[in-house]
Parts: sequence; C-alpha cells; structure tokens
Amino acid sequence: MRADVACIKSMAAALAVATAISVGGARAEQPALVAVAVKGHHFQPAQLHAPANRPLTLKVRNLDAAPMEFESVSLRVEKVVAPGSEGVINVRPLASGQYEFFDDFHQETRGTLVVQ
Repeated sequence: MRADVACIKSMAAALAVATAISVGGARAEQPALVAVAVKGHHFQPAQLHAPANRPLTLKVRNLDAAPMEFESVSLRVEKVVAPGSEGVINVRPLASGQYEFFDDFHQETRGTLVVQ
C-alpha cells in the first residue's frame, strides 16, 4: 500500500512540474502588441518598436477614407484594411533588425519596424 501512495505522489509531482513548464512556456510566447494608424496616407508613428524573438500582434488602424494595404516583403505579410476599420496581423518572432513596410495602394506611405 505504501508503494501505491508513493507512486501516486510521484505522479502528482511530475504532473505539477509538467503543468508549470507548460504554463511558463505559454507566457513566454505571448505576442507583443504593436499598433500603427494610417491618416492622410502617412503611418502614425512611422517608426514602430518591438522586442526581438517574440511573436507580434500588429494592429493597423485605417483612419483614411480609402482602403489601404499594409505590406512588408521582409515581414512576409500583407493585409487590406478598409476605411475606418482595423486589421490584425500576426507576425512570427523576429531577429533584431529593421523591417520596412508600406501601403501597397499608396507606395509613398512607408514606415519601419525596429526590432531589438
């Protein structure tokens, strides 16, 4: 009987450790939130900052009367955002560096994501 109790306690301890590792790992992978707006065919702010090696949730709010397409070759993303609405883009963890983005419908509208 004592062997059964010891086995159950050992299994409970292993389950507690596995749960702690799982929860801790999920917290480490929480995406960083980065937000930008487009108004007058300009990104506001034109330079965004994000932490390295962490997934990102990029919120793009279009305050213009025309649709825009947030696009970045280096980020490998593109998203059309209707006038007066918001688009959400999930970005993989990135290495430190600078990543350019633009409005594909208005090529002069450009910005940079600085990852550190």
